Parts: sequence; C-alpha cells; structure tokens
Amino acid sequence: MSNPLRIFVPVKRVVDFAVKVRVNPAKTDVDRNVKHSMNPFDEIAVEEAVRIKEKAKGTEVVAISCGTAKAQETLRTALAMGADRAVHVEVKDDATLQPLAVAKLLKALAEKEEKKPDLFILGKQAIDDDANQTGQMLAGLLKWPQTTFASKVTIENESLKVTREIDGGLETLETKLPAVITTDLRLNEPRYASLPNIMKAKKKPLIKITPEELGIDISPRIQTIKVEEPAKREGGRKVESVDDLIDKLKNEAKVL
Repeated sequence: MSNPLRIFVPVKRVVDFAVKVRVNPAKTDVDRNVKHSMNPFDEIAVEEAVRIKEKAKGTEVVAISCGTAKAQETLRTALAMGADRAVHVEVKDDATLQPLAVAKLLKALAEKEEKKPDLFILGKQAIDDDANQTGQMLAGLLKWPQTTFASKVTIENESLKVTREIDGGLETLETKLPAVITTDLRLNEPRYASLPNIMKAKKKPLIKITPEELGIDISPRIQTIKVEEPAKREGGRKVESVDDLIDKLKNEAKVL
C-alpha cells in the first residue's frame, strides 16, 4: 500500500434518490422542499477514501462541500463515515453553483492548504444535474492526470492504477500522484454510519469559508430558461400485419 496520503473528497447535497422528483409551479427548477441526502456517487468516493486510509495509516481524508448552510448535514455524514475533517464553502440560499465554479473552488482550496492534497476522489456525477463535469474540469485546472469512472483503485507509493469500465470491457490506467479520480457504481458499497460514529462526527472539525475569501466568482455561465416534465407516454397499439405496421410508422408516426 502507499505511504500516508492527504485525500480531498467533495460531496454534494442532492434530492434523495428515492424521492419522486417534480417540477416546481414556476417551472424554474424541481421542487427542492423534499428529503435530501449525500449524492450516491459521492458516498462511494468517501468510502474509497476511508478504505485507503484504513490501509495506509496516517492518511487524512478531508470532506468538502460547496453549498448553503444545509450542506453541513452532508459533511457530518461524511465525517461519520470516516472522514477526518470537513470544509464547507458556504454560499447564499439563492446562489446557483455550476460545475466550473465548483471546480474553481476546489482548486482554490487545494492551493490554500499548507500541505497540498495528493488525491481528489469525486463521484463521477451528481444525480440532480447528471453533469459529469466537475472532476474533469478540476483535473484540467490543476493540470493533474485524471482517471474517470473508476471501478477499482490500487495505490503503490506514488503510483496510481485504476480500472475503468468502457464499452468494450475493462481498461486499466496507470499514472503518478497527485491525481483526480471519479468513481463509478461498482467501485465499492458504502458503509452505513454507526450511531457512535455519528456522535463522534459532531466533535470533528468543520470549518467554513466563502467563495469571496477564496477569490472565486461563482456567477453562473449558463441560464436555465424553463424546466418541464417529459410528456406522458401514450399507450401502445397492436397491429394485424407487417404491412399495417409499416403504414402506421410511415403515415402516423412519420418515422419512415
């Protein structure tokens, strides 16, 4: 296993995966007045970081969340899972955070630390926007190598080996630290935070900082004009023959 590392793990507060998402009456966003939890891919990232810490004694895991005051709940969950400390980049309730702004905030945090991180582990995407951009943007800003969609991670000293799923099978990449990893579903199964660890998490350090203190402009680059639910699917119909099917596809559906 590797020498002790410093691992940064960004985590996002999202609408819980079990909630049926609905568009708000103003059609500007989905209804946010529902249960929230940590993004499932970020849970996998925290779990992987904690597993690395358990193998490499002295490793520090730092959970980071960019969001409103409620994001502290997500950070406490990460601390209960095994992270050592947390950093909350707090924004106003009406702020809109987009992937590029988050990547810039994470870069600024990495550069602000006296001891620089060796590794960023992020979920490959958030289940609310499905952007799949922050990890790649962060690697580009830091000029670090990136290994995305990781299904297996191995670290030996300064060498990082990642297996990732591709259309044709499995691909194994090897690079040097520092690096950025984004996690896929099959990397691991996150642990449940036990009650004693939840209580201990309340005493672990959590510091707050603002984008202004980091010198980052988080103004959105993209504007959402309107949000609508997809059209309800119509029921299917049976046809008597192939000729009938072709006729309907050609004249009614107009796909031929």
